Amino acid sequence: MKIGRVAFIIAAIVLLEGCNMASVKKINVHRRDMSESEIYENRGGFTAGASVHDPSIFVENGRYYIFGTHMTAAESLDLRKWKQLFEGVSEDNKLFSNLLNRDLGAFSFVGRNHENGYSVWAPDVIYNKEMKKYVMYFCTTSTYKKSSLCYAVADKITGPYKFMDRLLDSGFNNRTVYNTDFLKYHDKSELKDYLTENDYDNQKWPNCIDPCVLYDKDGKMWMVYGSWSGGIFILQLDEKTGLLKHPKENKEEEIDAYYGKHLLGGGHNSIEGPYILYDDVSDYYYLFVSYGELNAKGGYQIRLYRSRNIDGPYEDMNNNTPGKVLEHSKFGLKMIGNYTFPSLTYTYMASGHNSAFIDSDGKLYMVYHQRFKNGRENHEPRVHQLFRNEDNWLVAAPFATSGESLDEAGFAQEEVSGIYYLVDHGTDISRKVHECEKIKVESDGTMDGARKGKLVVKNGTPYVSMFTDDKEYKGVIVEMQDEAGNDCMCFSGAASNETIWAVRYFKKN
Repeated sequence: MKIGRVAFIIAAIVLLEGCNMASVKKINVHRRDMSESEIYENRGGFTAGASVHDPSIFVENGRYYIFGTHMTAAESLDLRKWKQLFEGVSEDNKLFSNLLNRDLGAFSFVGRNHENGYSVWAPDVIYNKEMKKYVMYFCTTSTYKKSSLCYAVADKITGPYKFMDRLLDSGFNNRTVYNTDFLKYHDKSELKDYLTENDYDNQKWPNCIDPCVLYDKDGKMWMVYGSWSGGIFILQLDEKTGLLKHPKENKEEEIDAYYGKHLLGGGHNSIEGPYILYDDVSDYYYLFVSYGELNAKGGYQIRLYRSRNIDGPYEDMNNNTPGKVLEHSKFGLKMIGNYTFPSLTYTYMASGHNSAFIDSDGKLYMVYHQRFKNGRENHEPRVHQLFRNEDNWLVAAPFATSGESLDEAGFAQEEVSGIYYLVDHGTDISRKVHECEKIKVESDGTMDGARKGKLVVKNGTPYVSMFTDDKEYKGVIVEMQDEAGNDCMCFSGAASNETIWAVRYFKKN
């Protein structure tokens, strides 16, 4: 450890402890920690009751709806139990009224997939205030780069959605480009800049899938999209029509007249599923993306960037933005990866492709699909509450939401002492499962066991800092139930693009 870093940590701890010399909360002295054997005896989990890949959330009249790949949708009243509404790419699926009719307009460029079927992926639904319609933006695809972004409209959130048109295409070559509208925005002489050996240059230009559509704080509508290939791009939409507003070319600012502005990624790095959430409390636009491959052993995970402007620049905790880099694992705050806790009957794998929202009570949530370490590729939706740390980075609760609330007054230092099980998500992109490390936090915050350091509360606030491994993980502590129904005290904090969770289990009364 460097001398300067030691001095910083000591000074920070002294500062926080100085804040804590004011009035403190009364401690509940009756709570006792579970033993390891008691935790094992009280293991459990839950089943969501539905399967929706790449879930995109929409909230209406106290109900939560998610829409996903393969024409799936589900609804919930509590964000835990879901009722399947639609599933499967079929004419019998009433989510769409005309998507698979004879015209097959959504597939007129991409054609059939390698299984001789049709791929309908990653939708996002928004209510367009000007059109007075629910508009679903989605993609059709047939290869790793040949894709179309499309849109459909409905009068009800549950549809049926009427396919309207293709909006944007990728994966063309010097012949198939004439089946797109690319040449409306570029001269034919410019085509060579989008091709390599007469085929689409997907190292530089986007794969037109994974749309997310939102209003910015000024009421303008935008679509962010992209997967692997040339990275993540953003375009403005016309609020009156829901159609694209193609920008003026500006190569210096990485703005393309057809594809829009490049935000991050490229070189076919594993970055996809962009989702932007604007938070008026912090005044940040948060950009969520997923890294890795989506299968259970593919290292799928959620990363976070943020910006003051909807069209960037988006930066991580280290103030970096990845472009076409050889190693992108160090970029972006890793919020969740593969993990387990001693109270869970599951090991969670490949958490990813999320959406996010702010509920009517002001609570923030992220919604994603979850795979398991069970030798299969089944998946379910999961929803975790998000919290702002004192630097306005978002950290996630370790367990699926069950109605918990953050105590804005925080905790006394003595209240957070006990036995914790710590998961460090690191920054790796791999099949590695991040196992628990057992630590003990003393009444003065000193940490012992598998990790040395200190856990320091900031009195009168929900903010807590964990000092370990030469870093200050800034986060919060929240009391909630785990997925087995056990009462827990949970720390979630972030530093240098890494997230640490630590869970303390209480004995049952």
